[in-house]
Amino acid sequence: MAVLVEREPIGIFGRMNSGKSSVMNLLTQQETSIVDATPGTTADTKTALLELHGLGPVKLFDTAGLDENSALGAKKRRKTFNDLKECALALLLIDPAAEEFAVEAEIIAKARSWDKQLLAIYNIFQDADENKITGVEKKLDLLRFYPKITLRANAPACRAALLDFILKNYIPQNAKIELLPFVQKDEYYALIIPMDEETPPGRYLRPQAMVEEYITRQWAYPVSFRLDLKQARSPCAAEAAAEKKRFDAFLNNFQKKPQAIITDSQAMDIMHKWCPANIELTTFSIAMINYFSRGRLQKFADGVRTLRTLQAGDKALIVEACNHSRVGEDIGSVQIPNYFAQKYPGVILEHNFGREFQDNKNLAHYKLIIHCGGCMISAQKLQARLRDLETAGVPITNYGVLLAYWQGEAALRRVLKPWGI
Repeated sequence: MAVLVEREPIGIFGRMNSGKSSVMNLLTQQETSIVDATPGTTADTKTALLELHGLGPVKLFDTAGLDENSALGAKKRRKTFNDLKECALALLLIDPAAEEFAVEAEIIAKARSWDKQLLAIYNIFQDADENKITGVEKKLDLLRFYPKITLRANAPACRAALLDFILKNYIPQNAKIELLPFVQKDEYYALIIPMDEETPPGRYLRPQAMVEEYITRQWAYPVSFRLDLKQARSPCAAEAAAEKKRFDAFLNNFQKKPQAIITDSQAMDIMHKWCPANIELTTFSIAMINYFSRGRLQKFADGVRTLRTLQAGDKALIVEACNHSRVGEDIGSVQIPNYFAQKYPGVILEHNFGREFQDNKNLAHYKLIIHCGGCMISAQKLQARLRDLETAGVPITNYGVLLAYWQGEAALRRVLKPWGI
């Protein structure tokens, strides 16, 4: 029986005669596509299957130019944009000698709208063309978010540089990552789940459901505990002690103690004190951001250190991927702003909900981005956000990392330890 090979889909896009077919041939090291100065030579998408060292199986798309003004050209445009939807990575060919860049602007806009990774290739036909690149970037403002390389697509010697450029900047869509890499067969894992007025009836929240399903699938045992946060935080010592006693009784019911506790982030102020030292501790939010960022938790851990240098007048942006109804003690709109008001007076907090982040043109103005767990967007979309922030040079952290950090360095180290950080 034939084995289905998962290939990284990479498309080559641009205007007519920008050098797309030359790049195709450069990567395949053969005349896969016809190269000719006649506009519209590529009448339909040409595909090639190959192995790229360091990346693995790849499917390359050499697409038709998008600036052919005819009925046939309109059909080519539809096919090319359908190819862009299928691709995980778009290689945008740019001829700096062109007089206008409406085609390139449209490709960038579509790639951003569909959360595609994009790399820009300046294809130089004449030496003097390199001097025109600065002018191109003034006309294509969104190009600032994307890595770029300058080369001659018809020069075989440029292949190594192009491959290095792709490998350095492309995050493969087929990269595998475990939701909870520390889970072991036949071990117990306690899920600490406070339920308040925001909790929807009849179901777990997505992070809770994902964690429970993953642990079960690994032949391990998830066990849930509903924590009464209000009572645990009660100023009445007797009430708080009663909730602590209930939690201790829960743990003492196990003949074999849980290997780890996964808690709601907002309960970190309680759980980092109550969780026994011989049981590992982390949070749902940290699990989500590590999973959907494809293992880039270290980046969020590094970003939280920015809090040490925040000053009055600095701006921070709270980002939530979804537009859920916010009631009660919502983390993003109530708890974090309240804590900032106490801890960092004068720091200006702003919010982006849903797709607002993608349209935010002022990312470079923020000293720090504070992102939710990202459980309601795809890994592709979250990585698109990270690419924008890396280009803008803005550090990012996450609700789970932030709430642990506010409980002290020891608490932060503890929730990161299960992830090897």
